[in-house]
Amino acid sequence: MRPRLPRRQAERRGLHLWPVGFVLVLAFTTAVLVAVAVFYAGWDLLDARELKPEHRIDSKTLFELVKLAFGVVAGAGALVALVVAYRRQRVDEDGALRDATRLHTERFTTAVSQLGDASAAVRLGGVHALAGLADDAPTRELRQTCIDVLCAYLRLPYTAGAELPADDAAALHTYLALREVRHTVIRLIRDHLRLPLRHHHAWQGHNFDFTGVTFDGADLGGAVFSDGIVSFRRAVFSGGRVDFSSAEFSGGTVDFSSAEFSGSATDFSGATFSSSTVDFSGATFSGGTVKYSGVTFSGGTVKFSGVTFSGGTVHFRLATFSGSRVDFNGATFSGGTIDFSRATFSGSTVDFRGVEFSGSAIDFRGTTFSGGTVDFRRAVFSGSAIDFGGATFSDGTVHFSEAEFFDGTINFRVATFVGGTTDFGRATFSGGLVDFSMARFIGGTIDFSGVTFSGSTVDFRRAIFSDGTVEFSGATFSGGTVDFSGVTFSGCTVDFRGTEFSGGLVDFDRVEFSGGTVDFSGAEFSGGMIRFWGAKFSGGMVHFIGANGAAPPGLVNSAGSPLPDGLIPAADWQLSDPS
Repeated sequence: MRPRLPRRQAERRGLHLWPVGFVLVLAFTTAVLVAVAVFYAGWDLLDARELKPEHRIDSKTLFELVKLAFGVVAGAGALVALVVAYRRQRVDEDGALRDATRLHTERFTTAVSQLGDASAAVRLGGVHALAGLADDAPTRELRQTCIDVLCAYLRLPYTAGAELPADDAAALHTYLALREVRHTVIRLIRDHLRLPLRHHHAWQGHNFDFTGVTFDGADLGGAVFSDGIVSFRRAVFSGGRVDFSSAEFSGGTVDFSSAEFSGSATDFSGATFSSSTVDFSGATFSGGTVKYSGVTFSGGTVKFSGVTFSGGTVHFRLATFSGSRVDFNGATFSGGTIDFSRATFSGSTVDFRGVEFSGSAIDFRGTTFSGGTVDFRRAVFSGSAIDFGGATFSDGTVHFSEAEFFDGTINFRVATFVGGTTDFGRATFSGGLVDFSMARFIGGTIDFSGVTFSGSTVDFRRAIFSDGTVEFSGATFSGGTVDFSGVTFSGCTVDFRGTEFSGGLVDFDRVEFSGGTVDFSGAEFSGGMIRFWGAKFSGGMVHFIGANGAAPPGLVNSAGSPLPDGLIPAADWQLSDPS
């Protein structure tokens, strides 16, 4: 096997130089033009106006002219010598490069033949020989060729230890020998990627193709993949420990699309992805553990679109996403555990649109979303446990519009929403539990307009809504339980206009309305139970103008009691003693 040369280099084997006559004419012309430019620059700087005419030349002037003539001749000779010396240097360098390339090719052929030997010891020698060739390669292209061959060796068919026949000593011996050679290749690649970029033997900036490779353990911790393309497409992580901890991926593309994580412990803890594209689209996480704990994604794009999480554990604990786009669009969470606890999303776009959560446990506890967009539009929550407890959403936009909640649990307990927009518009709550108890909504907009509550338990107990806008207009409460007991509305605008209460329980017991406006105008009270036992009206306005149906119980303490300040009932309501 011979190293491949780039097409451009293959087309111009040998050195192509311009004809010497043409070069000399060009050099003399350039020199004359430079001299003229210098002369006129000096003339202008001296502010000269004209030359003094000389009708007779004395001996001194004649001597100066002779010296000038000799100077011109000497300069011309020096220019010719310089051109000839430069051409000779180019020819010598090209000859040296051809000799180095020829020697490299001979060594390359020997090393590749060693890789195909039946003996594992000879193959190990070939691996080290190829790594040495890459270090000594006279051109970047030849170094890339050596790296390509080492990666190609890893792509050869390989049977992992778990798939070997039982009690087959010969097969086990062959497997262990092959595994040692493969792990040596991986170790040499890692060692060269750990070297500083300016080191002569560093392999940073090159391409690495691990497409379809089976990893049953590997250590790439601390490696630096800068620029270039790194492909783990369709790679299989099926056993052992694969270590990417503290690795750096800067620029370029890292491709894990359609990879399979089925039994190994794959560790990216502390890794850094900066201004790169990281693609896990179509990957399958069906077993083992994958750790992204403490990983930093800054800029660039991280794609998990179409990923299937059906088992195992994936950790993003304490990860930082700053200014990047994280795409889970169309992913499926049907099993296992995904942990984003105490992660930070600052100025990022996180896309869970159309995702189906049907069996996984997903942990966002203590996570911070500051700025940017978190998008769960049209997501389906049918059996998972998703925990946003104690999370902070500050500014930015959180979308749950048109999402479906019909089983499982989603927890926003003690979460904080500061500014920005939280949008549940047209979502459907038909089963399971959604818990906003003791959450704080401070400023911004909370939108539940057009939502259907038909079977879930939605818990807002002791939540605080201060400032901002809370929108329930056009919502339908036809089943299940929505509990606002102990909630405080202070200084905000809460809109229940056109809301339909036709079934289930909606509980406003012990709610405190202090400041702001709560608007039930045009609401329909036609069924179910809506109650305001112990509600407090201490400022602002709560009005039911144009509401239809029976007055909810508990709006006043006893028959004949004056209406609380700011409470405006529907015109046809007769508020009476609740007993």
